[in-house]
Amino acid sequence: MNDRWDPVQYNRFAAEREQPFWDLAALVEPVERPVVVDLGCGDGRLTAGLHEMLGARHTLGIDSSAAMIAAAPAQPAEGLEFALGDLAAWEEPASVDVAFANASLQWVPDHRAVLARWSESLRPGGQLAVQVPANADHPAHTVAAELAAELLAEPPPDPVAENVLAPEDYAVVLDELGFGDQHVRLQVYVHHLRSTREVVEWVKGTTLTRFKEPFGQEGWDRFVDLYRTRLLGVLGDRSPYLYPFKRILLWGRYS
Repeated sequence: MNDRWDPVQYNRFAAEREQPFWDLAALVEPVERPVVVDLGCGDGRLTAGLHEMLGARHTLGIDSSAAMIAAAPAQPAEGLEFALGDLAAWEEPASVDVAFANASLQWVPDHRAVLARWSESLRPGGQLAVQVPANADHPAHTVAAELAAELLAEPPPDPVAENVLAPEDYAVVLDELGFGDQHVRLQVYVHHLRSTREVVEWVKGTTLTRFKEPFGQEGWDRFVDLYRTRLLGVLGDRSPYLYPFKRILLWGRYS
């Protein structure tokens, strides 16, 4: 149980998870052969696409999950590499042209401090591009928190609810950090799932992973079963199911 991440489970909804990544990448303005860091790169598959899209001279993908890094390309493209690391602590002053973080920053607290460290790692004219989920008010999250509170003396908090700021707060942070150009938006992604039961499979690869350690494998399986029953009681056992997913996309560039 040392590594809660399962690349196979996470990629069950690869197509749905990819769209925000590419929407974020589209905010990055062209730079000739940039140096890029992808903070929270997962299995590196999308990092490889970003490396190619940006025509990067060098791209470093960093993730804290050994399982995810092990699933990264064994022979990455020229200039592309992957490493284990803590995205919250990462800093390399004035070393990169683009700091990119898709669906990873929500796992760590104190976004103001983390974004400041990442910003200090940018070269003059560097760009910061970050995407975080903002759906902590959806039953997929609230039901998990309520159930865990009943079963655990000290349930782990929902990182999205605890850590993610309001869109306007990110705009303030970017301005305070000196980004003369910025773009911040809240976007609702409409995911058409085959049924409400698939919502459980979705969150098994993300927010529910925080319960693996406190419950242990057997306890976690039981928790997921109880969660499924309760969530279907709230959402209904419907097929198909429209899963509206709110995300915040933010981009800034030093002018």
